[in-house]
Amino acid sequence: MAVTGRNLVNLERARVVLGSQVVLEEVSLGVGAGERVGVLGRNGGGKTTLLQLLAGRRTPDAGRLTHTRDLRLGYLPQADALPAGATVRQVTLGDAAEHTWASRAHVRGVLAGLLGGLGAPVLRAGLDTPVDTLSGGERRRVALAGLLSGEHDLLVLDEPTNHLDVEGIDWLARHLRAQRAALVVVTHDRWFLDTVCERTWEVHDGVVEEYDGGYAAYVLARAERARLAAADQARRDNLLRKELAWLRRGPPARTSKPRFRIDAANDLIADEPPPRDTVELARFATARLGRTVFEAHDLTLAVGGHELLEHLTWNVGPGDRLGILGVNGSGKTSLLRMLTGQLAPVSGRLVTGRTVAAALLSQDLAELPAGRRVLESVEEIRRVVRVGKRELTATSLLETLGFTGDRQWTPVEELSGGERRRLQLLRLLVTEPNVLLLDEPTNDLDIDTLTALEDLLDAFAGTLLVVSHDRWFLERVCDRVVALLGDGALRELPGGVEEYLARRHALAVGGAGGGAGGAGGAERLGTPQPLGSARRREARKELVRIERALARAEAAEGRLHEELARYATDHVVVADLDARLRAVHAERAELEERWLELAETVGD
Repeated sequence: MAVTGRNLVNLERARVVLGSQVVLEEVSLGVGAGERVGVLGRNGGGKTTLLQLLAGRRTPDAGRLTHTRDLRLGYLPQADALPAGATVRQVTLGDAAEHTWASRAHVRGVLAGLLGGLGAPVLRAGLDTPVDTLSGGERRRVALAGLLSGEHDLLVLDEPTNHLDVEGIDWLARHLRAQRAALVVVTHDRWFLDTVCERTWEVHDGVVEEYDGGYAAYVLARAERARLAAADQARRDNLLRKELAWLRRGPPARTSKPRFRIDAANDLIADEPPPRDTVELARFATARLGRTVFEAHDLTLAVGGHELLEHLTWNVGPGDRLGILGVNGSGKTSLLRMLTGQLAPVSGRLVTGRTVAAALLSQDLAELPAGRRVLESVEEIRRVVRVGKRELTATSLLETLGFTGDRQWTPVEELSGGERRRLQLLRLLVTEPNVLLLDEPTNDLDIDTLTALEDLLDAFAGTLLVVSHDRWFLERVCDRVVALLGDGALRELPGGVEEYLARRHALAVGGAGGGAGGAGGAERLGTPQPLGSARRREARKELVRIERALARAEAAEGRLHEELARYATDHVVVADLDARLRAVHAERAELEERWLELAETVGD
C-alpha cells in the first residue's frame, strides 16, 4: 500500500541485509488505525525481520521508518523472554495495586481468558507464581496477558498462537477482533488469520505482496493472480486450486471476504475434484488393513496414578480419519502411545489388527539420526515410496516438503526446528505405514509446507489419527472429530471443533471445572441432569424456534453472498454488505451455541 502521513507506522523503501542474504529490498508499506494485517511467508523468508522493523526493534540498512507521535505500540516476540525471578503478577500487572487492576473489566477479562479456565492452571497456583517454574504454554499465556492488559494503538505479534491450545486460540481471536488497536501478526494458524485479519502481506524473495482479506481471500486472490499470469501451472493445479476448491465447498464464512470476483473463482475451480476420493481411499485402506485396526474393550488407561480413560469401548476402522481434541493433560498423547504399544492399559483389552503397520509422529525430535545428511537419512529407509497411486523417489518427496537443491545435502544437526519436523515426518512416510498417528504435526511448519503436507495426506490410503491445535488442519485432513474432555471419557463430536468449544464453554459457565486435566465435575459431559416435563417441553419449543431462526439466517447469508458477487466491483456497496454479513454470522453463531446447549439438556 502507499504510505501516508495518516498511518500509525510507515516503512519507506526499506532494505535489510543479514549476512550475504537480502531479506527485504525496497519495501514500502504502512499500517493505518484499526487495520488488522496477517503476515505470511516461508520460514526464514523475512517475516520476523519485517515485524522487528515495524516495532522499532531493528533499524533498516537503507530506507526510513516513521511512527506517529506518542504511538502506544505493543510487541510480542517469538521467544518469551520473561525476566528471570519475576512472578506472574509482576509480568502481567506490574506494580498496580489489586483494587486498581481488579476494577478494570478489560484487565480482568484478559487474566480470565488467558490464565483462567482455558486450560492454564496459573491463577489457581496464584499470581505470585515464579515464571521460571512455568511450562512453555503457560509462559506464552503470561507474556500475552502482560501485553494485552495494557492500552495500545498498535499490536505487533510474532507467532502469538505458539503453544496455545484450541480454546486459547479461539479466545485470542475473539479478543483481538473486539479491540480497536491496529494489529500486525505473523502466524501459521490459517483459521486464526482468516478469523482475525482483514488484510494479508506475503513476504517472499525480499518483497512484500499485499492482498485484501484474510487467508481464504488470500488463497482466492493468489490463485486468480496465478491464473491471469499463467504462471506456475503445475503448482497451482496441485496446491492452490485444491486448497481453493476445499474452501469454496466448506462453510460460507470461509469465503465471505469481499473485493474479489467470486464468479472468476468459481470458473477457476469448476472442474476441480474434491481433495480426496473418500470411497476409493476407504476401499484401499480395507484391502491393506482388513476389518480391524484398533478395538478398545472396557479399557482404563492411567499415567502417574491419574486415570485418563475409564472403561473405554471404542473402535477405529480402516480408512478412518480422526482428529483428536482435548484439554491439556487429558491424555491425547498418551492415547496415541497406547495405540502404538508404548503404554499398556491398566485394565481392559486393546485389540490391534494383524496387518496394522503403525507409525507415530511424536512431539519431540528424538527419532532423527545423527551424523547423516538429509537425503541420506531418508534413503537409508527407502529410496522409492508409494503414496496412494503415486510413486515418489526420496528426492522428489523431499522437494515436495521444501528440501530443494543443496538443502538435501545439509547435515541433520544443522536443520532448523521446522526443517527437522518436516524430515521427521518424511522418514515416517517412507516406511509406508497403513496407520499414521500424528501428534501436533503442524508445529514449526509454514503455510506452504502445511498445504504440501495436506496434499500428501489426501493420498494416504490408511487410517489417520491427528492430535492438533490447528483447527484448519484438522478440518482439512480429518473426516471426524473426537474429544477428551478431562472426565475419563472419549466423545464423538459431530459438530467438530465448534461443538468442542461450545461444550467446554458450557462446562466452564456451569462451574463444572474447566481446568487442565480436571475431571470436569461430578457428572460427565453428555449426561446432563434430567429436566422436569414442563421445562423439557419449553426447551423443545425453544429448539424449534432456534431452528427456524437458523434457517432464516442461512437464507439471509445466501442472499448476501449473491449480492456480494453481483456488486463485487462497487466498494461502497460491498462494505455495507460485508457489515450486514458479519452481523448475520454473529447472530448465527449465538443461535448455534444455544441450540447445542439445549440439545444436550433435552436429549432424545
